Amino acid sequence: MQGGATIAGIARRSVIVLLWSLMCAVCLLPSPTHGNGETGAQAAARRAMVAGLRAEAGVPGMRTHIDDDVLAVLGKVPRHRFVPANQQRHAYENRPLSIGQGQTISQPYIVALMTSLVAPQAGQKILEIGTGSGYQAAVLAEFGAQVYTIEIIDALAVQAALQLRHYPNVQTRIGDGYHGWADAAPFDAIVVTAAAASIPPPLVAQLKPGGRMVIPVGSVFFTQTLMLVEKDIDGDVRTRQVLPVRFVPLTGKH
Repeated sequence: MQGGATIAGIARRSVIVLLWSLMCAVCLLPSPTHGNGETGAQAAARRAMVAGLRAEAGVPGMRTHIDDDVLAVLGKVPRHRFVPANQQRHAYENRPLSIGQGQTISQPYIVALMTSLVAPQAGQKILEIGTGSGYQAAVLAEFGAQVYTIEIIDALAVQAALQLRHYPNVQTRIGDGYHGWADAAPFDAIVVTAAAASIPPPLVAQLKPGGRMVIPVGSVFFTQTLMLVEKDIDGDVRTRQVLPVRFVPLTGKH
């Protein structure tokens, strides 16, 4: 996937991170398994993750604000099921994790922020570019949207489809996300989880008037910028910068 993390922020949130780490350390003590196959420790660690994100949520109306309904969804989706077994003990830490194939699952804060920026709603059609582990698609699906997600790496796409089988409102595809999913367009929102050198014109074309797209833009070797792209009801497009990020590059033939 196509994971991402903020470049700055660890230092200014050092106290939160320290408290979060202590909470997670307690959460990882042995505990019984729940009926859904999740341990009490995993459930507690997820609650601690959400508490940490809530402390970072920011002021409503600000471009880096995380919505309460997004935090509620992150409190439901079991992130540990979307990471390899050797990473599960770190699943609820606020950082990206390797999922193999040179890809990562995004930092929870970034997932929460990108989801807040596109403001998913029940009944919408949402396109995700870069399925990766399937975690972001699962988060979007929890809102009741119809999610179309594309992954270019076969092995990741197959594994993600298996993890997402419990979501009947998610469709997966193996392919080059740069060109979008034309036969399902237009979309109310598009979430791109890999950095493009510039905003792909096919994705702009597939965005519905009134829709939003969030995408990291920039070179893998330099600072990238998370961008919010909005298309108004007349089809005019405007963009604004959100914050500096670091994502793996968008790959494919383009």
